[in-house]
This record gives sequence, structure tokens and C-alpha cells, in this order.
Amino acid sequence: MGTIQNINFEKKPSTAQNIGRYLLGSFLTYTGIGHLTFLKKEFLAQVPPWLPIEPETVVLLSGAVEIGLGLSLLLASKQRKQVGWATAAFLVAVFPGNIAQLVEHKDAFGMNSDTARWLRLPMQPALIALALWSTGAWQSWRKNK
Repeated sequence: MGTIQNINFEKKPSTAQNIGRYLLGSFLTYTGIGHLTFLKKEFLAQVPPWLPIEPETVVLLSGAVEIGLGLSLLLASKQRKQVGWATAAFLVAVFPGNIAQLVEHKDAFGMNSDTARWLRLPMQPALIALALWSTGAWQSWRKNK
């Protein structure tokens, strides 16, 4: 008698998870395009001054990564968990830019007060959580823990 191998009994993502993944993917694709075009100046304001890379290079590279991750969130089905982890890691990596904007008192994206810049900070952990939840990455990790 033969054995059954490589059967994936994993639960499919819910409609809510798919909507979250599509929204995040669309958002990242849009902002990635913005890095390269109409939002470039705003993103330059977020590059920490201590970063040993030319700010324009950081903005262009991070924009390209955002486009890649955004499209991957929109199109990936079998690798969605890996894309979720990669997206979360990217969002963690760029978080110092949000902090730098606050600490350096730089105006960008309509945030022209420290209060506005403070209020923006919790959005990043929310986006990280959305990346992990909407792709099933967090649930898969918890299940296999």
C-alpha cells in the first residue's frame, strides 16, 4: 500500500485575511511607486541621518523592495507565509525612519508636529501585525511551535 505525501491540510486564508493581504499589498505597491516618483521628497525626510548610505539610494532601494513585496502579497498564494515574514521584517527594518522623523522634527506626509509624528508610530506595529496575520504566517508559526 502506498503512502500519501505532500498533502497540505492547512486551512485556507479567510476572506478577511485575503482582504487584509490585498489592502496591504496595494498599499505597499502604491507607496513603493511613490518612493520612486511623486513621494520621493517626503520619503527622503525619513532617512535617518546616521545611516551610512546616501539617502536617495535608501529611498530608491526601499521603494523597489516595497513594490516587490506589495506585488508578492497580491500575487503569492503558495508562498504567502514567507512573503508575510519578509514583509514584516522589512517593516521592522524601516521603522527607524519613522523614529528619525520624530527625533529630527522633520515634516513629511502632512506631519508637521511632534504630536502627529508620535501618533504615526503605532501604525508600523499594526502594519507588521497585518502582514503576519493576513498571510497566515503568524498562525502557522504558532501551530508549529
